[in-house]
Amino acid sequence: MAESPALKKEDDVRNKVIFIAAVIGLMIGVYSAYLFGIEQKPLPPAFNPASNPYAKGIYANGIVESYQGHGENINIYAEVPGTIVQFLVSEGAIVKKGTTLFKIEDSIQRATVEQQKSQIELANASLKNVQDQLDKLKKSYESDPRSVSKNDLDNADNAVKVAKANIDVAQKQYELSLALLNKYTVRAPIDGKVLAINAAVGSYISAQQGTYDTYTQGFDPVVVIGSSQNYVGVRCYIDEILISRLPPASQMHAIMFIRGTDIKIPLEYVRVQPYVTPKIELSDQRLERVDVRVLPVIFRFEKPKDTNIYPGQLVDVYIADKETNSSGTP
Repeated sequence: MAESPALKKEDDVRNKVIFIAAVIGLMIGVYSAYLFGIEQKPLPPAFNPASNPYAKGIYANGIVESYQGHGENINIYAEVPGTIVQFLVSEGAIVKKGTTLFKIEDSIQRATVEQQKSQIELANASLKNVQDQLDKLKKSYESDPRSVSKNDLDNADNAVKVAKANIDVAQKQYELSLALLNKYTVRAPIDGKVLAINAAVGSYISAQQGTYDTYTQGFDPVVVIGSSQNYVGVRCYIDEILISRLPPASQMHAIMFIRGTDIKIPLEYVRVQPYVTPKIELSDQRLERVDVRVLPVIFRFEKPKDTNIYPGQLVDVYIADKETNSSGTP
């Protein structure tokens, strides 16, 4: 039975459609292969990574801090717990020694001081009363010894001594209470710069732990103060396997690279903290278990006027011997 012309025409149309679709697919595949085969040029780096400028330099992680003759940044804790009611400084402020930083709610302690002050007034009134009695007895005894017994005279004299002792006790209690009241006003221990304020008005602070940090879920000092000197400190951590290669102090030379920039700054050696510790300082993880121990080495530099550098900033440092170094200069 011969195929009808209509069916034959339908088969021809279907074959043409399949052929055209195959050609289009082939063209798409070839073009896709061409596109994916084009080699993409990498983007230029935003900055050059810190490279060793010395022939035999050793690398160290560093952290910027305020320059101190001893220790690190000054962490301010209150000596008494309570709720902060007022801050009298702001972050970045330059303060003098004795400047009030913040105040803690002191109504109970202030009432205690007023009570102790009243105790002194009461003790003074009691002394005047017994002193008057003693004076009367003495006058009567002087005019007629038989008018006053020796026992009454001795008792009156002892009452005066007890009253004076009570005044002395009340005065000391008042001074102690007043000294404690003064602890509710926290002042700057040195001339310096306020680096951080980690609490707000209304925050409760602990005498031992400071203030709770919502973000890190740890405890921070209420206020951090740094030196107001022109110098800035850099604390470097030398890996224990590199300690043997550390140059002598008199020959130590170092360059600091600020991350994210091409800026490099020569450093001045200050001192070595001669105690090797676990490397947890930069991560601030007190419970972190690490196998690496580091030796802290402290440098300093004068802060450039046209460069933003802040305490707490991480930097890359290369250290070398001045004499053996033969390539690379700051």
